[in-house]
Amino acid sequence: MKMVVRTVDLRSDTVTRPTEAMRNAMANAEVDDDVLGYDPTAQRLEAEMARITGKEAGLFVPSGTMGNLISVLTHCQIRGSEIILGDYSHIHIYENGGISTLGGVHPRTVKNNEDGTMDLDLIEAAIRDPSFEICYPTTRLICLENSQAHSGGRCLSAEYTDKVGELAKKYGLKLHIDGARIFNASVALGVPVHRLVQAADSVSVCLSKGLGAPVGSVIVGSKSFIARAKILRKTLGGGMRQIGVLCAAAFTALQENLVKLEGDHRKAKILAAELNKIKGLKVDVATVETNIVYCDILKGSRISEAELVKTLEQYGLLILPEGPLRVRFVLHHQISESDVHYAVSCIQRALAGVAEENGDK
Repeated sequence: MKMVVRTVDLRSDTVTRPTEAMRNAMANAEVDDDVLGYDPTAQRLEAEMARITGKEAGLFVPSGTMGNLISVLTHCQIRGSEIILGDYSHIHIYENGGISTLGGVHPRTVKNNEDGTMDLDLIEAAIRDPSFEICYPTTRLICLENSQAHSGGRCLSAEYTDKVGELAKKYGLKLHIDGARIFNASVALGVPVHRLVQAADSVSVCLSKGLGAPVGSVIVGSKSFIARAKILRKTLGGGMRQIGVLCAAAFTALQENLVKLEGDHRKAKILAAELNKIKGLKVDVATVETNIVYCDILKGSRISEAELVKTLEQYGLLILPEGPLRVRFVLHHQISESDVHYAVSCIQRALAGVAEENGDK
């Protein structure tokens, strides 16, 4: 067993530690009871997120999963409603099926393209004919994800989102955007967040991913939407008391780390290019748009994704397996360019070790 002298954690952008400024903000936060609606720091964060996204109001929630769940259930208050969403979407794959378990909402998936979009004609074809409601569930909502994590952090353009929004309006549907990494998409595309979500009726924005806050997401939408969402938040156990302590850290993350996202993306591109040079690995460098890098292990490499992950742990490099012969790296503000080069050298050594074991030296 090698002695680990350095840890580089690329499992996710959710693994960051609160900065000193965040801890100070938490310690000094002005607070009150937010369930009663009086926490001033929560109010300030919610108002700022509403301003940034161009919506009327915001609501702080403990997690992105709860943010999406509340949003879907607020739009689909009648059980047996159906939503259209990508087959690779986070809501569909990674959120415990909560929309159906807790809300009686039926998911209808449309294939996600490699760039994270869904074909508009396939979305339209998935909308149920209301005249046959004797058999069909009722379509009430379309969900998009920007950036699209499972597609490798790909970004949806404002123009594409507008077209989906027009389609929703044509059929009297609502549009929700899972904007867990909407700030990453905004920086990568050079388009303000409010423009990217202009067509959306609601957005869930994560503060503990790209921005590196310790906890929390904010849902944004109309005042009436947020008023209904607040009741659901309480129902789901997300009504917390002096949450200004958490909101203060999130507000600091917004001020400190928004400017660092461009650097995260640049480092992700460096990592992708270097990994692609290593024999036995393949990265589609052109598809790396934000802070997520997917890397394929070529079949002749004689190592599985689980074995590679375990070997790299011995060097202090932490990554996640992402399915058969595929691993994932996620950059964040606490990863330096030096860390990126260290990660590359660890992977080179790990794969060289496998080659030697197999007599390919």
